[in-house]
Amino acid sequence: MAIVLKKGGDRHRINLDKKTGNTLTGEIVINLDWNKGGFWKTLWGNAIDLDLGCFYEMRNGQKMLIDGLQFSHGRGGDRHHQTRQGCYDQTPFIWHKGDDRGGGSSSGETILVNPKGVNDIKRIIVYTFIYEGVAKWSETNAVVKVQVPGSEEVIVEMGQQTSDKRFCAIAELDFGGENTITVKKLLTFHDSHSDCDKCYGWGFNYSPGSKD
Repeated sequence: MAIVLKKGGDRHRINLDKKTGNTLTGEIVINLDWNKGGFWKTLWGNAIDLDLGCFYEMRNGQKMLIDGLQFSHGRGGDRHHQTRQGCYDQTPFIWHKGDDRGGGSSSGETILVNPKGVNDIKRIIVYTFIYEGVAKWSETNAVVKVQVPGSEEVIVEMGQQTSDKRFCAIAELDFGGENTITVKKLLTFHDSHSDCDKCYGWGFNYSPGSKD
C-alpha cells in the first residue's frame, strides 16, 4: 500500500515507533523519478534533466542545501565523509547519491537519510529544478517517493503542471523530534534557488554556478 498526497497542503504522519518497535533500521529514501524522454531524446541530447535537491535544518540551527549544482566540480564525495554532497554517517545524516543527467532508464535521483539522525534533523524541503532548457513540467511526469522502513511509501506527484518557472518545491519533511516524520505536499513554483529560499525563509546568499 502507498499513501498518495494529492493536493498542496495534504500531509501524512509517519509514527516511527509504531512501525519499527523503537529501532528504525535501513535507509530513509527520498527518490525523484521522471520521464526522461526515451532513447531518441537521449541520443540527440534532448533528454529531460531534472535535479533533485533539498534544504535542511538541524535542531542545533545548522542549515544547508544539497543538490548536483552544489557538489559539482569535485565538491562531493562518498557517504562516509562530510562534503557538499552531505554525509550519511555524521551530521547532517543526509546524503545525495549523485547527479542523473537524464539518460537511459535510470531510476532518477535519490537522497538518503540515516535513521540515526531523525532526532537531530528539524526539517527538510525537497525540491527539483530544470538545470537547462525550457520548463516543460507537463512532459516530466515527475514523482517524489518517500520510503521509511516499515511504513507505507508516501508519494507526491507533480501532475500536468504548466508553470514556466524552472524551480519547484515539492514536499516538506517535518521531523517531530519524537520519532515522527510528517510529509507535506508543497508543489510551489519559483524562478530560482534564491526565489524559493525567500518563500520558505532559509536566508542563504547565492552566486551563479554551473555543473560543467
